[in-house]
Amino acid sequence: MPHITADDGVKLHFEETGSGLPIVFVHEFAGDHRSYAPQIRHFARAYRCIAYNARGYPPSDVPADPALYSQDRARDDIRAVLDALGLDRAHVVGISMGGFATLHFGLAYPDRARALVVAGCGYGAEPGKRAQFAAEAEASARRFESEGMAKAALAYALGPTRVQFQNKDPRGWQEFADQLAEHSVTGSVNTLRGVQARRPSLYDLTDRMAAMTTPTLVMTGDEDWPCLEPALLMKRTIPSATLAVLPGTGHALNLEEPAAFNAALERFFHAVDIGAWRPRDPRAMAGTILGLR
Repeated sequence: MPHITADDGVKLHFEETGSGLPIVFVHEFAGDHRSYAPQIRHFARAYRCIAYNARGYPPSDVPADPALYSQDRARDDIRAVLDALGLDRAHVVGISMGGFATLHFGLAYPDRARALVVAGCGYGAEPGKRAQFAAEAEASARRFESEGMAKAALAYALGPTRVQFQNKDPRGWQEFADQLAEHSVTGSVNTLRGVQARRPSLYDLTDRMAAMTTPTLVMTGDEDWPCLEPALLMKRTIPSATLAVLPGTGHALNLEEPAAFNAALERFFHAVDIGAWRPRDPRAMAGTILGLR
């Protein structure tokens, strides 16, 4: 199986197809590289599509040491993929956990990103939700440890922002749940504790986000409750960002609404690729309602 080696020696499985400008897909906690099948089938017609499994997600390595899991390592694993494949720059698409990694990648390595798609990003980000999210991440980790992957995965796949997917597309949701059940207990537990529970709040990154110039598409479903306010925060703060909200949609928005998700990305990438993407006009943030002074 093809793999690249991260800076600390961890091997990351990847798959690629298509040719042209590269897109790197970064998956969510409950997904893996297979979660982007609807996007890769679509975009590989015109782009070189690369999807990889994060550390802790077989067939990538599953380090037993919890210290090898962090937000910084998740960020740098994206860079390692680009470096190993000889890519100076790429469009980077991330959802949820992958959305956080994509945002941090854009903050740390702006010269390596043609554009960023930050989707479903916000769990635990709001200041009043930090302690609750950390407690729920630890409870989930303990559940995976005590019940095993198959049983705990089913409960995770029926969360309040996942039932929308089940209601719309039972077959697609079942495939998602089955793939989640195949994940590693060790990798999932270490990811929850090392990456999820310890990552910084988006609200602590506003100064850095305000300096971003990389074209950025922020996306969320309107029933992905923990991500709505953080999505607005990113839209308001990042001068080069636009916001797309998918109606009646939960957390796994690329699987739940693949056609709408792909269409939004296609318009965005096209604007970036032809040089038509523009930062927000500062006059749009004047602070008045009608423009009168």
